[in-house]
Amino acid sequence: MDLLSLHTFDERLHVLEDFVQPFNDRAAKNDKEGQFPFENIDDLKRIGYTRLTSPKEFGGAEISLYDFVRFQETIAIGDGATALSIGWHMGNMMNLADKRNWDEQLFSYVCEEVQKGALLNVCATEPQTGSPTRGGRPTTTAEQKGDAWVINGRKSFTTMSPVLDFFIVSATIKDVDEVAYFLIPRNTPGLSIDETWDSVAMSASGSHDLVLENVEIPNHFLTEKVGPRSKSANGWLLHIPACYLGIAEAAKREAAAFAKSYTPNSLNHPIFELPAIQQKFGEIELKLMQSRHFLYSVAKMWDEGNEETRKNMNPELGAVKLTVTNLAVEIVDLAMRIVGARSLSEKSPLQRYYRDVRAGLHNPPMDDMTLMQLGKRV
Repeated sequence: MDLLSLHTFDERLHVLEDFVQPFNDRAAKNDKEGQFPFENIDDLKRIGYTRLTSPKEFGGAEISLYDFVRFQETIAIGDGATALSIGWHMGNMMNLADKRNWDEQLFSYVCEEVQKGALLNVCATEPQTGSPTRGGRPTTTAEQKGDAWVINGRKSFTTMSPVLDFFIVSATIKDVDEVAYFLIPRNTPGLSIDETWDSVAMSASGSHDLVLENVEIPNHFLTEKVGPRSKSANGWLLHIPACYLGIAEAAKREAAAFAKSYTPNSLNHPIFELPAIQQKFGEIELKLMQSRHFLYSVAKMWDEGNEETRKNMNPELGAVKLTVTNLAVEIVDLAMRIVGARSLSEKSPLQRYYRDVRAGLHNPPMDDMTLMQLGKRV
């Protein structure tokens, strides 16, 4: 089945819901071993998922932001690490297709490679600078030598690094002290992956360090220079809260299955029938409803908005991320309270959801920056 051959959102969603069920079965093993979900990514490629955000003129589907976040949430119900990983490729392609700020020939080249199955991600975080959203200047350098750029440096949190075909790397240009992004193909000499990822959250996301040692690329692989800090909004980053919303939904389902099947000998019915347990599920469902309505409505606001509307949506986008990720943490906590000590068993997926969902607190934008932005709006 190729998702691009289907023409409606509902058709694609139904196929995806069935398709990602095996992801959950693989997730525990991948998490325990810190193994990247190669099989899941290959499966998503096979059904054309990785091409859905590409421009139509290059064979993609150019799906809406609303469709994108719904699909990402669905994948995350199966496996959060897979959803977060593929979300960066999908979102970056959506962003490139929307802004079209690359040289046309270079953009065409990348789109054609994506049609063949290539994956990409932006690599901007460094140990010395912290999150790029804080404004730190890259210590990775680019030096022009003849008709080539020579890049040296190290990037951290390079999610999906085991399977990326292209790395879009930020670097400070020597002599002129400007910052720019450069496209670096995986097979470029001097490029290597240092497998440093030891996080207990999203352990299967393959977010290792990218090491660049005298990496030489053509002049025209400079994709864009970074001017004064851009105020432009990036709707595609809603794939982040969509991922953690999916994990929260998975936690609810796990808790519900347990509560419907567990009958202690002090009762003659499953614990699901207890008012206290039903109230906790009521809290979970309320938080899920709040999250979904906020996420979906802002995604639709983006899809229906003109350029001026989108430009002013940073507060809404940040507020969605803050709200959904924090509510997701609360939902998983409630699910674990329902299940009790069994939720801490290595055999229970809830302990994985608990660890994975907390990673959302550290994805951009950070809560303090969002609250400051909302305060300034007032």
